[in-house]
Parts: sequence; structure tokens; C-alpha cells
Amino acid sequence: MKSAITVFFLVLVMSVPAQQAAVQKSKPFVSKVWVADKGDGTYQNPVLNADYSDPDAIRVGDDFYLISSSFEDIPGLPVLHSKDLVNWSIIGHALKKQPPFDHFNIPQHGGGVWAPALRYYKGEFYIYYPDPDYGVYVTKAKNAAGPWSDPVLVEAGKGLIDPCPLWDDDGTVYLVHGWAGSRAGIKSIITIKKMNAEGNKVIDDGVIVYDGHETDPTIEGPKIYKRNNYYYLFAPAGGVSTGWQLVLRSKNIYGPYERRIVLEQGSSPINGPHQGAWVTTQTNEDWFLHFQDKGPYGRVVHLQPMKWINDWPVMGIDKDGDGKGEPVLTYKKPNVGKTWPVETIPDSDEFNDIVLGKQWQWQANAKGTWAFMNAANGTLRLFSDKIPDSAKNLWDVPNVLLQKFPSENFMVTTKLSFKPNTKLENEKAGLTVMGYSYANLALKCTKEGVNLVYGVCKDASKGNTEKEIVLQKFTAPEVYLRVKVSSGAKCNFSYSTDGKTFTDVKDVFQAEVSRWIGAKVGLFCTRTSQINDSGYADVDWFRVEPIMN
Repeated sequence: MKSAITVFFLVLVMSVPAQQAAVQKSKPFVSKVWVADKGDGTYQNPVLNADYSDPDAIRVGDDFYLISSSFEDIPGLPVLHSKDLVNWSIIGHALKKQPPFDHFNIPQHGGGVWAPALRYYKGEFYIYYPDPDYGVYVTKAKNAAGPWSDPVLVEAGKGLIDPCPLWDDDGTVYLVHGWAGSRAGIKSIITIKKMNAEGNKVIDDGVIVYDGHETDPTIEGPKIYKRNNYYYLFAPAGGVSTGWQLVLRSKNIYGPYERRIVLEQGSSPINGPHQGAWVTTQTNEDWFLHFQDKGPYGRVVHLQPMKWINDWPVMGIDKDGDGKGEPVLTYKKPNVGKTWPVETIPDSDEFNDIVLGKQWQWQANAKGTWAFMNAANGTLRLFSDKIPDSAKNLWDVPNVLLQKFPSENFMVTTKLSFKPNTKLENEKAGLTVMGYSYANLALKCTKEGVNLVYGVCKDASKGNTEKEIVLQKFTAPEVYLRVKVSSGAKCNFSYSTDGKTFTDVKDVFQAEVSRWIGAKVGLFCTRTSQINDSGYADVDWFRVEPIMN
């Protein structure tokens, strides 16, 4: 017969599914250009020095999970995992393809997944995400790493953004959301609606519970919590790069709500600190994850200490005791009961696996013919695909494989060989930095042979034509392509045939933001005509390292 202590222990262990109790991973990846964990019991912000905008996070057992906006990029809705809120990895994606499929089979920059919410309820993970053009969706999973269910449309409509659910003590299910003025014709208000018991359908028109027009313009991104019989709305206001973190509270979910600013820039260099998630550790410490807009580098994620005073949260460091904190740059790591290994989001990729690294995303829903992981040879084979007839430049091309900038200063080098289909002209493969404007260094097939070319497209998002210059004829079996990204997101491209001596392109390209995201760096392989077969590029590796002089 089991003792009472044994029975209690079994119930406690079984309360969290086994697959959630621990996430099995291989040796942790550690970036060479940014590590948040300082190795001495402290950390430095940002804990995610990459564009994981609009973060939401939860704890389940001893595991922390974080999701972020992914817009048009696929796979979408990356799911991140951590044991200590400082060291993070990507464990999966909730969206393998984005609906409506026909719409997202071509790039829809700035569309798709806006600020999502992640919750865990009765043994299942829920992600509510908005598409500002179609409505609010929900997807579920037993395991945060997936598989995730096909998205279900909770409410159709334009301009419904930033949803977050709450399962109340009496069983009522609520959905709070904001409004996108570009689609709805109104913004700066917060609405709460009821959902059915399954949490997959809105069942009323909702109630506006807060109007921020006078004091909190552009209030959006609400996250709803309940604590000590108060309903709390954590919501950013004042604009992405210039605003503050607001908290509203009420004993009635429909208000009226008291208002307090709990986090602002203050004397720190962290502009617009807001929009994120409150999490509590196993040791009852409170923390707040939020983003900072860094222009071409995207919206990076910071971790702030948080405490409750008189049922109000205080975030960061409150120097004068007025309840408004300001962000910290370094701080003692969260107490989670033990110390965990240093780990970062992957950036380099040797292409030795049978699947792409989870840091990679395409500009649209992917075709199965774009890429082949040749694990036997340790290469990524990119087959060329015909660019859409409507494409004006690379901005409009879906098969561009990209990842986020990982730091303010870094260097990318990739080694590839190009095997064009000689029956095709203008087949092209290379390295690119993408944003509203872009630049690339590539090999291009012509009637006369293969050329090494450098292309720049200023204001690509406006449909401008890429300007291309031929650097040289190219006959070597392989090429090393490099870009150095230095402070201010200035990009210097170079190339080599031996991987040792590099020739600089005599141009400094200024990387730019894209629509709601930072600049990205990656690979492409395209053609302008269609026959019965394609050429390809074999990419041996893609390495992110500190800049070498």
C-alpha cells in the first residue's frame, strides 16, 4: 500500500504531462555574438537579442515557454523554451503553413500573425493569434513543441488584434483584444468579449472596457490576468518606440478600471519598454518580459524583475518609489531552484541535420521543392524556383530563406557551390540582407557563363527595380560569401574563392526595417523562367561570428 506522501507525489508529477516536465534537447547552442547569461549568476539585457516582438510567456511546471509575432514568415509562431527565463531555445512552430493558404502562398509583408497570446489550461496549450485582415484564430497542443492543431477562426473580422483569453473562476471564458486603426477605423480602445466553453468561438459583441484616447493613445496588446480578486489588464500605450507599460485593474471584469504606468524608459537607454508577459517562478519570484524597438535590429526581448506592492505590479527598478519602474541592463538571474546551462537561439547552421534549423523562415508558405537537406553530404540544397510573374524584385519572392539579426555587430559567412541549369538564363543564388531596401551578393547564370554579381534595391517595398553590377566572371567550383553588419546596421559584403582572402564590395549598404519587423539575413535561389527542371545551390554552411578586421 502506498503511503500518503507517495500518493501526493504521484499526483503532483502527473498534474503536468510528462512531455512538459522536461524538454529533451541535444547539446545547447551558444551564439558567438550575443549571450545573455554572464556566467556569474547575473544576466544582461536583452535576453533575446533578436526580433521576437510582442512576446507572451507562461510557466508550466519547471518550464517556461514564449511565443511572439511572426507576421508573414513561415514556419510561423515560433515556440521558445527556457528553464530560467534567460537561456532560450526554439522547440517548434505552431504554424507550418498560414491560412488562408492561397493568400499567404506569396509574401504578405506586415500581414499574418500579429501579437499572440499563450496559455495553458486543463492539460493543453492554447495560442490565440490575430490576423488583422481575417480575424482571431486559436490553435492547441498537448505538447508545446507540437504538433499544434489546425487554426480555428474564433471571430472573423478586420482590425481585431492582440487577443488574450481568461478562464474565470466561475467557468466563464473571456477574450480581450485591441483594435488596429488601419483596418477597423478605430484604435486606442480595449474590448472584452465572452467565448463559448471550448474557447473557440466568440458569443457576444463585447464591451469597451477602456478608452485610451486622452491619456494612453495607441493602447493595444492587452494581456489579462486575475490575482487577489482583481482583474488586471497589462497593456502598452504611447507607441512602439516611445511608449510605456500600463496596468489597469478592477474588481469587475468590465470595469471601471484604475490606471497606473508601471514601466517607462526613465533615465535608461531602453526606449518604449512595453508589451509583454508576467511570469512567476517556482520560488514565487515575479518577472516581466517585454520588447524594445531597435529599428533595423527589430524588437528585442528584455527581462525585468517585478514585485507586487499594494496589489500593483512594479517592474524594473523604481528609483523614487512612485510605482513607475525603469528597465535594468544587468540583474541577478531568476531563482528557479538550480542553475541551468548557457544556451541561446541558434544562428549558425552546418546543415548536417535532416531538417532545417528552427531559426530559418521563408517569406511565404513554403513548397516542398524549395529545399533538400542532404544530410549525407552535410549540405542544404536550394533548388531555384520561378519568381512570381507579379514580382518586381526579391521583396515579392516567397522562396527567400531568412533569419533574424542576432546582435548589433556580427559577421555572416556562407560557403556554397552553384550548379545552374544551363537551359535557363538568369538563375541566381546567393546571400542577402532583406528589409524595405535590400542588398545581395550572388552567382548568376547568363548565356556567357556564371557571373558574381552585387545587387541593391532601394525602396524594394515600393516596387523598384534591383540595380545589379557584375563584379567578375566566376569559374571557381565554390564561393564564400560574407556580410559584416556593424553598429547602426551598416553592411559590408565581400567574397572569396578560398575562404581566407576576401575581396570587399565597394559599397556600404544601410540595412532597414521591414514591415513591423527588423532586417533579416539569409539565402535565396531563383529563376525567371519555367522549364521542366531547375538548377540548384549547395550550401555547405552558414556561420555567424564576431566581425574580424
